[in-house]
Amino acid sequence: MATCDMCGNDYANAMQITVAGETHTFDSFECAIHMIAPRCKHCGCTILGHGLEAGGTMFCCAHCARESGVEGLADHA
Repeated sequence: MATCDMCGNDYANAMQITVAGETHTFDSFECAIHMIAPRCKHCGCTILGHGLEAGGTMFCCAHCARESGVEGLADHA
């Protein structure tokens, strides 16, 4: 069995996810999201979709990017 890096649960069906060369072990997607999903720089919400990136900074939407001074991003074209 493997131990979840987030909650410490020892789980027979744990999964491993590698992000930027670092491998993590999780017992659920919930724990994986909580630990490794990006957060919006403006509002802090968890970004579960593609999000928007400007200058290496992640935003959940164009509104949050604009509120942070980023121009030229759109939620849809």
